[in-house]
Amino acid sequence: MAEVATWNFKVNGQKEQVQTIRLESTCNNETLVNGKIAPGTNGNFNIMIDGTSSNVGIHYDIKFTNESTKPTNLKFVYNHQEYNSISELETVLSGTIQANEEEKIKIFTITWQWPYETGNNESEIANNDKIDTQNAQDIASYIFRVTVSGTQVEPQT
Repeated sequence: MAEVATWNFKVNGQKEQVQTIRLESTCNNETLVNGKIAPGTNGNFNIMIDGTSSNVGIHYDIKFTNESTKPTNLKFVYNHQEYNSISELETVLSGTIQANEEEKIKIFTITWQWPYETGNNESEIANNDKIDTQNAQDIASYIFRVTVSGTQVEPQT
């Protein structure tokens, strides 16, 4: 008689594995400008993967899709490393929760920041200020979807 392994996989406490992130909903409301993100704002969001009651290992991948226009100078920070785009960030957001791991919850805290007055000299700062001002006027909301997929890791004999 064969035993059936239990398979369980949740993202942010839900069975649903696709969620939309709106950056203006992830920052301190006091820093928003007319309800929008702007130069000088920052925030963070979490992605939690939970394989707690799974008896098999889980390989997970986090992908970002349906990205609206991103402010040019907005950066992401994960694990003390800065990324210029979400596509650059997603290259480090995959892994495996082993069947025998004691802690089967992985939490990814991703910080974003749109720094104010960036550059190494007056010319760069002035140029980036123009870009930031134009982005703040043109971009009503920065939105993207987070898709987390999980696949069973075949048990080793």
